[in-house]
Amino acid sequence: MAELVVKNRKLTFVADSVQDDKFDLKKLQKEVAALRQQFQNLTPAQPYIVVNTTYNRFRLYKNRKLIREGFCSTGSYTLLKSHDKRQWIFHTPKGMYKVLGKVTNPVWRRPDWSYVEEGLPIPSANDPSRWEAGVLGDYALSIGDGYLIHGTIYKRFLGMPVTHGCIRMNDEDLEAVYKTLDLGSKVYIY
Repeated sequence: MAELVVKNRKLTFVADSVQDDKFDLKKLQKEVAALRQQFQNLTPAQPYIVVNTTYNRFRLYKNRKLIREGFCSTGSYTLLKSHDKRQWIFHTPKGMYKVLGKVTNPVWRRPDWSYVEEGLPIPSANDPSRWEAGVLGDYALSIGDGYLIHGTIYKRFLGMPVTHGCIRMNDEDLEAVYKTLDLGSKVYIY
């Protein structure tokens, strides 16, 4: 038995247990160091973004450190059916993607579903009415299959699942994401 006085309180303990605790502490420190290394090996060194579709939030990382987080909007999971029996479910795909393209002042090419959604006749594929400037914000980053990270004219809906599958952000967040991510940067969506 050993005794120790701390702040006028006498503590009694078994001396052998202190030695065991020191051994356990060293063992735990080694385990923590190994786990940190494993985490470093699994975490991209280059900038990346993580999008949470449940809470409509994003986190932007650079040099393995969080540099920005905020609200975004992702897919609404709405089902749209056309009179000719085509249908679309507006979801944001989950998984690991890469930035495949970056554009400033993007122009949106309206897909067929946008006309169906508004009850309008669908024009031919090259009809000039399909092109709309100013609705995607100042920047757009492509992650493939028509999915973009872009701005929005509907800022009041940020933080809600209201998109047709793209990831929408406010102007300041989008600019930071655009300037931070490079072609090939990872985009994790869950």
